Amino acid sequence: MDKTDKIVVGISIGDLNGIGIEVILKAFQDKRMLEFCTPVLFGATKVVSYHKKALNLEVPVHGITNIDQINPNKINVLNIWKEEVKIDLGKATKESGTYAAKSLEAATNHLKENKVDVLITAPINKENIQSDSFNYPGHTEYLEANLEGKSLMILLTDELRIGLITGHIPLAKVAETITPELIKEKVDKMHESLKRDFGIVKPKIAVLSLNPHCGDNGVIGKEDDEIIKPTVQEIATSGKLVFGPYAADGFFGSKTYKQFDGVLATYHDQGLAPFKALSFGKGVNFTAGLNHVRTSPDHGTGYDIAGKNLANSSSFTEALFTALQVFNCRNDYKEITKNPLPIS
Repeated sequence: MDKTDKIVVGISIGDLNGIGIEVILKAFQDKRMLEFCTPVLFGATKVVSYHKKALNLEVPVHGITNIDQINPNKINVLNIWKEEVKIDLGKATKESGTYAAKSLEAATNHLKENKVDVLITAPINKENIQSDSFNYPGHTEYLEANLEGKSLMILLTDELRIGLITGHIPLAKVAETITPELIKEKVDKMHESLKRDFGIVKPKIAVLSLNPHCGDNGVIGKEDDEIIKPTVQEIATSGKLVFGPYAADGFFGSKTYKQFDGVLATYHDQGLAPFKALSFGKGVNFTAGLNHVRTSPDHGTGYDIAGKNLANSSSFTEALFTALQVFNCRNDYKEITKNPLPIS
């Protein structure tokens, strides 16, 4: 492998029948992207070529069979299977899910072995990817099980970072899942990530309420008064700039989120619904808290537009630049904190 100071980006190609490969190829149509990184797609050259032909995309790729063969100035496709795979664009099939899992597994293993520097994951179908070897609600849970650390899902744009206290769980289980311990864990992860991954020296974090209007003093639920508010107050005594709980509707409607470096939502849609409305298709999903960097675009498989050359690659491009930024920030943070001055 030709050594270079460029960051090696491992990319899992997602569901073979979705728009994952399309947005990857479109992102690298601009050859200047190769000035910032060396991409390695985990899949098969035949599969990528099928998508190129179906979409009429002129994006040259470099097929390899071993990571040591990567060319730092090309779009590399690491062939991790040789068999023919049936592609049926726009349809969720068991086969497309099986090979999405193979791609993710290979990319994750190379990340663990430091053969790639960061990981970007193209969208999967959370149903057809399930198997005896993949029994996870999504990417975040899989990566937490296979890497080191405790994860925090953060959705981000240039001016908004939303983390989730609870993630891929049924809404009916959210209230019983939120405990003081979990809130403290997620605040710690958000605080640590804002410092280490984004270079914010003194992060300011908001925590959203679980119930409408923060429970209206117990009329609409007691969790905010009995669990969230006292926990936030306790955390604040440690010196962290943590505030809340805030009612989610007014918080976003009044643009209060612009006053904070990070926001913690109590459940998935409370955070993701306003985030996707505000991100204009350029949002990024970042898995904080783990010992390796992983990002992804904030959209799904897009079966309805797969193969029609309609997918927008903006979110994937943002995911790529975010991964590079976080990787560099982590290295800078490690350098400036490795020999701290003793406190007298």
